[in-house]
Amino acid sequence: MPNVETASAGVWIEAGARFESQKVNGVSHMLEHMTFKGTRKRSAQAIAEEIEDVGGHINAYTSRENTAYYAKVLKEDLGLAVDMVADLVQNAVLDAEELERERGVILQEINQAQDTPDDVVFDMFQDACYPDQALGRPVLGTLDGIGQMPRSDIVDFMSDHYRPSSMVLSAVGNLNHEQLLDLAHTHFDSAPSKSPGDTQGPAKYIGGDMRESRDIEQVQLMLGFEGFSYFDEDFYAASVMSMLFGGGMSSRLFQEVREKRGLVYSVYSFMAAYADGGVFGIYAGTGEKDVIDLIPVVCDEIGKLDAHVSAEELHRAKAQLKSSILMNLESTSSRAEQLARQLMIFGRPIPTEEAVNHIEVVDIEAIKRVAGRIFKGTPTVAALGPISHLEDFNKITERLN
Repeated sequence: MPNVETASAGVWIEAGARFESQKVNGVSHMLEHMTFKGTRKRSAQAIAEEIEDVGGHINAYTSRENTAYYAKVLKEDLGLAVDMVADLVQNAVLDAEELERERGVILQEINQAQDTPDDVVFDMFQDACYPDQALGRPVLGTLDGIGQMPRSDIVDFMSDHYRPSSMVLSAVGNLNHEQLLDLAHTHFDSAPSKSPGDTQGPAKYIGGDMRESRDIEQVQLMLGFEGFSYFDEDFYAASVMSMLFGGGMSSRLFQEVREKRGLVYSVYSFMAAYADGGVFGIYAGTGEKDVIDLIPVVCDEIGKLDAHVSAEELHRAKAQLKSSILMNLESTSSRAEQLARQLMIFGRPIPTEEAVNHIEVVDIEAIKRVAGRIFKGTPTVAALGPISHLEDFNKITERLN
């Protein structure tokens, strides 16, 4: 992107919750924290000061399938950005005293998440979709697990998963490819790579019902179904369908549930895809008694997808999805992440024109087809809050059939 004055660079690693055994659930996120506590080259303070000395910033995140370390700097400081992310993923010392301090920080993070109802219900939903699987366990881990995890487990996980064969270096901005290759050769270990670490089993959607009564103001409700992997031929059609159904203010869910009936403040649908599976979900936050009307309305809207889809709403959903892809291209950070994820999933960057073409060819029949595939399966219900008026799982299932 020669017309910008910045560059974003990062390392994406195949390490996340689905790579963890139950014994070490949360280790990916804990390791992400610990890398910033010091390396063989830099103290924790030096990491912060060096990047901020040049006006840049550095951060990281952990998901179910990836851990990412990324920095954004002015174009002339790309070398520092690559040096720093390379240092973090290769040279973290994982100091025992720092570990005990950071353990307390992570326990506070878990407690904060437990005090955030919409965070809790998403974890409940994931657990109900993938019970007794790594993919269903929380990214942050649990209070007991993190509280007792020894340093040796973190060291072993880093050795097993922080490998060249499990990493992608991605950079976008005012730079060129040869420059990035030179930096990679300079800052990354040239030792032979081991084979990449394995996930803890394939994604096996089960579905079911998970509820927790809690004294809060709203019912946090999720309804979901088995979705599609990135490689499914209907992946793009399902993405358009999700946008049409609950992706924006003009979507069916928003218009019917919020605008016409006033049953919620927030309602939307989403697609979460993995390399070997996925889920389609609907989220709503509603009042204790409003949930009585909410479930029938949502189920009715699901049923209508089989019956009627207009050309106008299909065009609108496709335009929204295309614009979200194209707008992300204007951000160096978003573009770097997109390239890294595509390379990890598909083994190649996906040209923008190719993705847009996949969206363009989605027609009304495709929307009806994917609706039939998704909504005929076993549902998942997750609910948190004052749930005494929420219908039982069998009744909700009957409404969907």
